[in-house]
Amino acid sequence: MLAARPYRDRYRRALGVRGGQRLVVLNSTWNPSGFFGSGGRDVLPGLLPRLAAELPADDYRLAAVLHPNIWHGHGPGQLRAWLDRARRAGLTLIDPVRGWRQALLAADAVLGDFGAVSYYAAALGIPVLLAAAGQEALDPEAPLAEFVRTAPRLDPFGPLPGQLDALLAGHRPLSGPAAYTSSAPGRSAALLRRCLYGLLELPEPPGPASLEPLPLPPYEPPLRTAPLAVRTWVRDGGEVVVERSTEVPYGAAGTVHPAVHEDTRDPGDLESAEVIWRDGPPDDPRLGGAEGWTAEVLARHPHCRLAAYVTGPGECVVRIRDQGPLRLAAGPGADADPAAYASAVHAWAAAGRALPPGGSGLRVRVAGAAHPFSVRPYGG
Repeated sequence: MLAARPYRDRYRRALGVRGGQRLVVLNSTWNPSGFFGSGGRDVLPGLLPRLAAELPADDYRLAAVLHPNIWHGHGPGQLRAWLDRARRAGLTLIDPVRGWRQALLAADAVLGDFGAVSYYAAALGIPVLLAAAGQEALDPEAPLAEFVRTAPRLDPFGPLPGQLDALLAGHRPLSGPAAYTSSAPGRSAALLRRCLYGLLELPEPPGPASLEPLPLPPYEPPLRTAPLAVRTWVRDGGEVVVERSTEVPYGAAGTVHPAVHEDTRDPGDLESAEVIWRDGPPDDPRLGGAEGWTAEVLARHPHCRLAAYVTGPGECVVRIRDQGPLRLAAGPGADADPAAYASAVHAWAAAGRALPPGGSGLRVRVAGAAHPFSVRPYGG
């Protein structure tokens, strides 16, 4: 993990983490008192819907690292069924053997418990918020127990964004976890090989001792098929503020429109959606291409005002009702979800604003930053 630190940005891009987004990794060990336990004090199942509702989709990316025995004990199918709602809201389940270290290196914060992964996170200097302490399961003299006693605690009933903000603002890396994890960082392969060959009373092989580098995970951006409530604020100068989440906070300001992925679990969601989108190659013959699909969606769903076909990490094709198709493409330095560009165009048009002529652009503000994008006729 230490050797792979320089590739952190690659691991973040592999998980589809956008500019300005915070990657929060949820981690649970295999224990009834763990974050994803079975001892009657389960925190994670009740917390997951609130994570999707309170943490805006463009501000936060969520991933879960669950102990291999959780997968083995319950079975992958059962685990995915239990977490289906959270996965449709954007949670990614990380391979517990081949992907957890890369996810940890990519993380901005870890919500975890008294398991080893939380301790590794602290050793790497990553902020950790304990959702399950499990001190009764630990030897009080163990270094892990000392970490659990001093690490900040999650209040599962308190507002989540404020707790994460406070964790990141007040974080100071702890010296204990790093020191107790390895007294010789970067030299463990050589020391362990020397020790093991000594125990075997065999000469060491020639050449340096080395470890396999961490592989680059496959590209796995979030697939949000749960309906999103999109709050927007249209500003002068071509800027639209967009905040997308599964629920609108009570008393929140802004104009709200429902945006729904075509693969939503409940087809009834599509009948009330003002924005419908999907992802795919621009020339997919099954869908009639981006131009054909957007026309079909508006014809099938009379309430829909804009159809968006996301064709890549930085572009999409949209069609506003009674208008021709448009291509939206990220401008220099932009790194937002193209579906957010689509919602910005919908809000702009719904406010009675004319689209910029000649392909000049708009800006969508998400995750505290403005992302410029161009608006041009499709094919132009």
